[in-house]
Amino acid sequence: MDASVECRSDWEYAQRPVAFTWQEQRLEVQAVIAEYRTPAGIHFLVSTSEAGDFELVYHEHSDQWIIQPKPSKESA
Repeated sequence: MDASVECRSDWEYAQRPVAFTWQEQRLEVQAVIAEYRTPAGIHFLVSTSEAGDFELVYHEHSDQWIIQPKPSKESA
């Protein structure tokens, strides 16, 4: 499945996600909680007002995004 992520990209691609599509719904990123890089790519932990927290991972070599919901601390 191709994930759709909209990003702000000033001097390189995938600098800051601003919105993404999850289960056919466009969700706006309210805040980037964390950002880090691994050999696999760039990871963003983001929060949305509509659906909670998500991890967005951009795999640079394959030019693909992976979107994973993250359980909230209240429900854990």
